[in-house]
Parts: sequence; structure tokens; C-alpha cells
Amino acid sequence: MLAARRGSRTLLVDIDGGGDLGHRFGVEPVRYQPTEVQPSLFAMAMNTEDSLREYLHSRLRLPAVVPLGPLGAVLDFVANAAPGVREILTVGKIAHDARERRWDLIVVDASATGHVVAHLAVPGAMAGLIPIGPILDDSAWIRDLLRDRTFTGAVIVSRPEEMAVEETIELAASLMAQSDVELAGVVMNRVLPELFSHAEETTFEALSAGSVRSVVEETVGGPIGPLVDAARLAVERRRSGAAQTARLRSALDAGVELTHVPEVWGEHVGLALTSRLADALDDEWG
Repeated sequence: MLAARRGSRTLLVDIDGGGDLGHRFGVEPVRYQPTEVQPSLFAMAMNTEDSLREYLHSRLRLPAVVPLGPLGAVLDFVANAAPGVREILTVGKIAHDARERRWDLIVVDASATGHVVAHLAVPGAMAGLIPIGPILDDSAWIRDLLRDRTFTGAVIVSRPEEMAVEETIELAASLMAQSDVELAGVVMNRVLPELFSHAEETTFEALSAGSVRSVVEETVGGPIGPLVDAARLAVERRRSGAAQTARLRSALDAGVELTHVPEVWGEHVGLALTSRLADALDDEWG
């Protein structure tokens, strides 16, 4: 959304094909054919069958509207049985659109942490498995595109929590060791703001003291314990998150940008939430 606002014709791809990208922009569920969900912003959901049909149309000159029939059943069996075929169809579709310069920017909402490296590493693996043929040719140029640091980069989205940070560090190492894609940046999502200054923290601690607390509770006509506990919890979460963010920063290469996206408060869902996050990124990047 931010890229589209800045004038880039942008494609957003749900690589699992079953996400809720449409909901994020207040429209119907998106399909394989790109749908314009905002001005200059298009979204699509990856579908292996449609990708296979498109591949056969371009490589074997089969009509795009002809049903795959028995050939499709055989190739679908191969795609499920042979390691890498399904992934090469998925990555190849996105890479082809990128190579043809149909878009200024393609943002791929990748599969879960345990699978994304396999998707990115498959062009190199296929080159070692298949000695000749169109798939080998396609694997070669796709791998070259993935290796191009000016063209392709991975961005990991994390949270300021111990488990999420640990997974991010492991994924960054796996990307470097097992794929040709450079880690271009990390987004630290749901970062809590500093809600209270040191002076305000001192005030809350003073309010929890016995004599002062009694006077305040008598004045306001009720207990203040929940308020004090909530303030302490907010401070503890903020400090814990800051420590995890610092840990992640120290584990990343100095050249990897770490972007902060704040926790969004209130009843923001769908398009309203997406717009707020785009605003936050705009503020962060300037």
C-alpha cells in the first residue's frame, strides 16, 4: 500500500493461496488473476494448477483455456511426488512476472518459516538434479534473478518476543546458508511505545505505597491496584521487548535494516488496519 501510494505499480502475492489478503483491503477473496485492491495495488493468490496451465501455455504452446485433463493429472502427480517441481512452478511464476517488468514492485507474502527457504533454494537444487531441458533452463535464469541483490531481497517480519526473535535469527542464518537470496531487512512488528516516563513510573510506585494508596483510593472512591498493576505490566513488556529487539539487532549483520512498526491500538481491522500500518512505515522510513 505504501509503495502504491508512492507511485509504484505493485503486486502483492499470497504464496499459500489460502490467505486473507482480500480482507486486509476490504474486498472479496483474491484469486490467481491479479485484482486491483487499491489504486496501483494488485493482489493475487498463488494456485499451482493455474500456474501449471500458464507454464504449459508458455513452454508447450498449449491454449491457455484448454482443460489440462489427463495430462494435468499426470503433471499434478509429478508436482506432488517430485521434490521441487511445485516450488519451481510457484517461484517461476513470480520470477517471470518480475523479469517481464510487469510491475514496479512485487511483494510476496511467503509461506511459513519452515518452508520459505525451501521455496527460495529450489532453483539451485533443480540445476543439480536435472541435467538438461526447459526446467533446467528456467531454473538457471530464476536463480540468477534471485541472486541479484539489486532485484531480489528477503524481509523477515518478527515480534519483540523471545521465541519470535530466536526464529528470526535462525531463519536469517538459513537464508544465508541455503538460498541465493539476500536478507534485505527485518521488520519488528507490534513494538510497544514508551507509555510512561521514569518520573511517571516513580509516581505509580509511590501510589502503591500503603499510606498514599489509602488516601488516593479514598479520594477516587475505589481501588487503584488494577491501575498500578497495568502500568507495571506495560513497563515490563516494553523493557522485555526492547531487550529482545537489541538482541536481534546484535545478531544481524550491520548492513541489515531493522524497521519498527508500533502496536496499533483500537478497533482497527481490515483496510483501516492496513492503512494504519502503511502510515507507520511511512513515518519510519520518511
